[in-house]
Amino acid sequence: MKQSRRRGLFHKIEIIALLCGAMIAVHVFNGLANGALFQFGIYPRDTDRLFHVVTAPWIHGSLGHLFNNLAGMIVFSWLCLIRSVRLYVFSSVVIVLVCGLLVWLFGREANHIGASGWIFGLWSLSIALAWFDRRLVNILIAVLVILFYGGMVVGILPQDSDVSFESHLFGALAGILAAWLSNIPAIKKRLRE
Repeated sequence: MKQSRRRGLFHKIEIIALLCGAMIAVHVFNGLANGALFQFGIYPRDTDRLFHVVTAPWIHGSLGHLFNNLAGMIVFSWLCLIRSVRLYVFSSVVIVLVCGLLVWLFGREANHIGASGWIFGLWSLSIALAWFDRRLVNILIAVLVILFYGGMVVGILPQDSDVSFESHLFGALAGILAAWLSNIPAIKKRLRE
């Protein structure tokens, strides 16, 4: 039993390390390629680039942008992975696709890049799960997230023209949607490990 738990823990750490490593590798490659990957950001309402909703989260504008997102990705991915790997994968897919599509539909005319929509989605998921699935673990995580990261709510408001508040806002909404969807009985049953 202990060995199984240890394997599960290492598997979750591997998932986070793989995602963060991929983001770092993309950033290094983009730097070596003189920013050639920036074209894979989300350009709202450009039908030729609709598929960029899945590429944009991997691309970051600077080292500071990357490191800020890596910190959030580690924390909020871990809080979701505490529950289950299946919930994490399901929620991440919902968040990335829904957030990206909403940015593509309603975002300002700009190049929207970075994982912040995904992170805001995992942040709101951490809180919303306490509402939709009132287990003790969900309530405790929601309380901790509100106490330590409640200030993130300001990030959904337009403040800096260089920051995609649309990704933050739509990511947060997508996280709430993922929390709700994950509690539909047929889906909930499949997500439990």
